[in-house]
Amino acid sequence: MTQRVLVVDDDQTVSDVIRRYLENDGFQVSLAADGAAALEAVEREKPHLVVLDLMLPRISGLQVCRQLRVRPDGVPIVMLTARGDEADRILGLQLGADDYLTKPFSPRELVLRVRSVLRRAAGGPAPERPEALTDGGLVVHTTSRTAHLAGSELALTLREFDLLVHLMRHPSTVFGRAELLEQVWGWNFGDHSTVTVHVRRLREKIEADPADPQRIVTVWGVGYRYEPTHA
Repeated sequence: MTQRVLVVDDDQTVSDVIRRYLENDGFQVSLAADGAAALEAVEREKPHLVVLDLMLPRISGLQVCRQLRVRPDGVPIVMLTARGDEADRILGLQLGADDYLTKPFSPRELVLRVRSVLRRAAGGPAPERPEALTDGGLVVHTTSRTAHLAGSELALTLREFDLLVHLMRHPSTVFGRAELLEQVWGWNFGDHSTVTVHVRRLREKIEADPADPQRIVTVWGVGYRYEPTHA
């Protein structure tokens, strides 16, 4: 099945280059030049992934990201940001974007990022590890990619889910941010704030008090570790 990608950017030259590279890699690509058109295209075309520029007319990319994240289908999002827009990039990650690239970027790298996000979204073959990871009232099913806390399903993005599974599979093990970028995101480079943002979002969803986390603990100067609560 050909996978559909919606590219949202008001720069026609950038959109055309992205489309050409994605189509050459086998994707079916459609374009939208502003936020309102992007939301309409998502409803109409049901893309498998959205490449989303943050600087858009009519409705901003951040607003588009926020609206897509309340949809039940959880369409993956790869953000495009200008080099100086660190605050917007962090906000986009907080809103649930799955990956990002900073302009100017390599179109070939974008294709690789799109492939990586879609591969994670598909889940791949069933893992050899046990399907269910449990910690008290927190239950994570790795094959169905669902997580529940006290019986209620958690709304996790692709990266949040992968990060949680990785940490739970290695309890009491300390990981640096660079290690997590490589082992969870598959990047051997990148902004370490990406990890910080995702940890913060995870804490908001699985900790009784995110300001005093008991599961995802900060090891100052090093990184993070997962401490089972057994509650």
